Formats: sequence, structure tokens, C-alpha cells
Amino acid sequence: MFGKALVDDISSQAMYIDYSGVIPDTLLQWLYEQKLFKLFVPEALGGKMLELPDALRVFQKVSEIEGNAGWLTAIGSGGGMFVPNIQKPLVEHLFKDEKAVIAGSGYPNGEVRKIDGGYIVSGEWKYCSGSSFASFYTANSTTENGEIISFIFMPNQVEIIEDWNALGLRGTGSHTIRVRNALVSEEYTFQLAVQQNEYAGPVHRFPFIPFSQASFTSVCLGIAMHFYKEARRIVKKRAKNEPKRWEAVTLLLDEQETNFQEKLEIFYTEIEALWKLHVNEETISEQNIDQFSKTCKETVQIVIQDVDCLIRYLGMDAIMETATVNKIWRDLHTAGQHAFITPR
Repeated sequence: MFGKALVDDISSQAMYIDYSGVIPDTLLQWLYEQKLFKLFVPEALGGKMLELPDALRVFQKVSEIEGNAGWLTAIGSGGGMFVPNIQKPLVEHLFKDEKAVIAGSGYPNGEVRKIDGGYIVSGEWKYCSGSSFASFYTANSTTENGEIISFIFMPNQVEIIEDWNALGLRGTGSHTIRVRNALVSEEYTFQLAVQQNEYAGPVHRFPFIPFSQASFTSVCLGIAMHFYKEARRIVKKRAKNEPKRWEAVTLLLDEQETNFQEKLEIFYTEIEALWKLHVNEETISEQNIDQFSKTCKETVQIVIQDVDCLIRYLGMDAIMETATVNKIWRDLHTAGQHAFITPR
């Protein structure tokens, strides 16, 4: 899947993605062909249905190649977690398409009015990654009786407000979506706690918060690994002409990469342990979840701090937005800002 020619091709498009704010059609087509938006979709619906630790390694690897692609892979695949909650005829219709991918928001917002057979929905939802190419959209709203319901909107019901102007991950299309008086039938609604078909696999029953934290942490780890590779290239090039001056930076880079590998191993050791408990139908305690949450947040925090320390030694080129290392640095900071992995 990740041959050198492919990696070089995607890497060559990275600065275009950053400048233009869009994913090239060729890269998007590769994501579809490799089913990277369907890692948690059953094979019967054209997906791969990977186990969680295996999917996290895919998120990490794609993120290491190009941050925007990695983020979209994690977010797009995350939409597959809704498969068991949607009525069977509709989920088969929506997900069997090779290009099926959800954009949406989990934050309850908007206004809902109940009518016979469905709802009238209006509202705006921020940070909907993949909004520009999604085949359908999901968003949560609170009904008049205080119940949170997830609504499925089709592209003709959605207006995309192109307001994603972030430091990094500029090609993720994480724009606001708006719907106005959208008619949504009961069939196009669901609730995360209610299973409506037989397509659920082990990953769909895994606790949501550690699933999300693991996903975003793996993206950050992949982007950080890319940063270290680019930093190594810069340091090696500079050290040829000024070996004494760059000796200390080389030692710092060596130390940071060693620490990074230790953090990487701890992360996967903990998620593998949680996954083993889960598939063996053993209880995952609140203590287990809290410990893993702490690991994810501390890992991302330390990685960002180390990267920030190292970039100070890479010269003026590193602060130019046209520099590869700068783009990777910005992508890492943006990915690490997700609420599930910030240090609060």
C-alpha cells in the first residue's frame, strides 16, 4: 500500500495541498481505492473492518506521509462507527458506494421541529473535516424534549461555509456546514446508543472516548515522525559544512527520537492491552480508560514540546511557510489542538 513511488508522489503534492486548501483528485481517488475511509465498515458494505490497533497504525502511516491525508483517513474512517446505528436499508444504500464518506460534527447544535414522519432541522456545525467531498453529512441536535438525535443530511441539503483558516491541516476542508429548514425523515436519524442492524463488529462496541483519543493521537504520532525525518535531513545537510556547530543539534535530535520511540511503544502497548480486554469480553474499567486518556494527552503534549524545542535550532528556513518542515510543524500543532487530546 505504501510503496516508495506512492510516498514520493503524495509528498510531492504536500505543499500544493497546504497552499490550495484542497486534496488533489488523484490523492482522493487513492484514498477511495484503498478503502481508507472504510477501515471500520464491514466487508459486506465494501469496507475493510480492521481491528482498532491495526487501523491506528494505518492512521499513523498515512499521517507520516502527509498530515492532511492522515487526518482525513482517521476522520473519514471514524464515520464508519455509525454503521450499526443506521437502519439497514439506508446504511446499505449509503455505504456500498466506493466513495462513501461522512463529514459532520458531534457537537449538538441547531434547531429541530418534530413533524409527522420526521423533523425540520436548521443550524450550523463547525469543523466538519472532509466537507468538500463528503457523500453525506451527520450532525447532532437536541429536540424539544431534550433528546440528542443524529441527523443525516444529503449534499443537496447542505451549504458549506468555507471558513477553515487554520494554522495547519489546511487541506482537510474542515469547514462549517449549514442547513436551513431541511426535511429529514425518521429513516435518516439515528442514536449512538441504539443498534439498528447486524453489521456491528468489535470496534463498534469499543468505548467511544478512548477510540477517539487513540485515533487523534496516532495521527499526531505520524505527523511527528515525519517532522523528525525532515529535521534529520536538514541537520545532516547542514552538518556537512559545519560539523562542530551542528554536533549538539544532532545529539538533541538523537535524544528526542529515542524518547519518541519510547512514547510510541507505550501508546501501542496500552491500546493493545485495552483492545485485548475488549475482544475477550472483559471489563474495561474507568481506571483503564483514565490511564489511557492520560497517556494520549501526555504523549501529544510531550511530542509537541519536543518538536517546538527542536525547530528553534533549524534556522530561518524553518519559519518560512514554504518550508516542508514548517508545514509539518503547523499540521502537528493543528491536529494536537483537538479537545480530546489537549492537556486540560
